[in-house]
Amino acid sequence: MDIGTLSVIIVLSILILLAIGVPLVFSAGIVGVVLGYYMFGAPGLNLMMQRMYGFSIEYLLLSVPLFLFMAALVEKSGIAREIYDAIEAWLGGFRGGVLIVTAVMGTVMAAMSGIIGGEIVLLGLVALPQMLRLGYDKRLAVGTTCAAGSLGTMLPPSIVLIIYGLVAGTSISKLFIAAIIPGLILASCYILYITVSCHLRPELAPDNTQHRLSFRDKIRASKGLVAPVILITVILGSIYGGVTSITEAATMGVLGILLIMALRRELKWVKLKGALEQTFLSLGVIVWVSFGATMLTGIYNLAGGPSYIALSIVDLGVSPIVTIMVMLLLFLVLGMFIDWIGILLLAMPVLVPVVTQLGYDPIWFGILFCLTMQTSYLSPPFGPAAFYLKSVAPPDITIVEIFRSFLPFIMIQLVVLGLVLYFPQLALVLT
Repeated sequence: MDIGTLSVIIVLSILILLAIGVPLVFSAGIVGVVLGYYMFGAPGLNLMMQRMYGFSIEYLLLSVPLFLFMAALVEKSGIAREIYDAIEAWLGGFRGGVLIVTAVMGTVMAAMSGIIGGEIVLLGLVALPQMLRLGYDKRLAVGTTCAAGSLGTMLPPSIVLIIYGLVAGTSISKLFIAAIIPGLILASCYILYITVSCHLRPELAPDNTQHRLSFRDKIRASKGLVAPVILITVILGSIYGGVTSITEAATMGVLGILLIMALRRELKWVKLKGALEQTFLSLGVIVWVSFGATMLTGIYNLAGGPSYIALSIVDLGVSPIVTIMVMLLLFLVLGMFIDWIGILLLAMPVLVPVVTQLGYDPIWFGILFCLTMQTSYLSPPFGPAAFYLKSVAPPDITIVEIFRSFLPFIMIQLVVLGLVLYFPQLALVLT
């Protein structure tokens, strides 16, 4: 059977298995096992086991559970509440100030942990009730909460960037550096949209100018920013300064948050147990999907899949930039139905070599991928951000209302995606 026919059969098989309710890990794994045995017999199964083992002992992969654990600890502690109060002391007195505070807090939390679901839940518990109580527009409050909470996709130490770096064979440190400017542009666009909307339509947000604090009170409240500033400096400073590897920096971050919790008398067994359970659940999803995707892509690569895909794209006769746009459109569509880890592990081993052959930097392509996954977190029908928020939102906020509130933020994300697509130096200038 030629590789073209085999590729079609693989795609159709996975779609059929997903359609009948088989989880992605088993869909990819089943197709991988059948393909491996068909192509290479019993030795093909041995090759898959070797790939799974090689992936699981990758040293940089250790940073993933460490960052997950750190994010869970931050969520269980009172640090997030103090961060919110400190930022609100400085920005809460402006019209739309609490919305801006939520966007800034989402940015700070993303830079601390690089995790998404926990941040949305945290903001949904801390920020959303405050905005609704003060009379902020419900749709704008919900959209800001989820958009800000999903910034962990972009801003380092993003788990998405770490896994992409492992799969694509690129420098994770350079990916972190490349993500800084696009991530901050995205966060700034959220804040700009909120500010302009609240000034053009005052009914969206109450006038809080009478609640502005004195400079002394602002300084007093700023103590809540000490812990996150220390953590961000320790983690990112050690990575960018070349002092430690990603894994060592993640270890320092976990030790740092444990020390802070101990000093605050929050280091209780119940919180540690809850953080560990949350970490293992999240890690289990990543590891299992990684195993299934690694089995399939490993055999497909041996069968000549990447070369076939590359030649097929070249034969289309379109310009390289159009090819990249088609890939991004594919990611956006897949992101409506499949989690980022599945898309990354199934697509990147095939597409990254094509991107390189087209003359583009895989670091830049990784940032584009993260931006598309940022959009997928808000995209119906299965945008995870909506369901994370629904789990903690007041009962009167429906899932349909949540998805409707995402539209302006999805448009902002697509605009930033277009900027980085046509101005690659936005991502590459610091690298």
